[in-house]
Amino acid sequence: MKPISFAAFLLCALHLSSSFFYPSTAYFQSGFCEDKCTTRCSKAGVLDRCMKYCGICCEQCMCVPSGTYGNKHECPCYRDKRSKKGKPKCP
Repeated sequence: MKPISFAAFLLCALHLSSSFFYPSTAYFQSGFCEDKCTTRCSKAGVLDRCMKYCGICCEQCMCVPSGTYGNKHECPCYRDKRSKKGKPKCP
């Protein structure tokens, strides 16, 4: 009986910890960011990369500029985020 309960415990622990290994979905917990980023990235050449960085920026700033390009003055937090190389992080 002990091996079965230990195996069940391991399965539950694995299931609970697996949510930590999917950071790409973390920034779409709110429908707000997913909707805004879908619009923002609709004309992007590399859609998955645009959605990833837009989602990160949106979750941190709770703001996404309107349109598919530009308009970053609408959201200073989004506009001012920089990559390690000093380039704009948010699409």
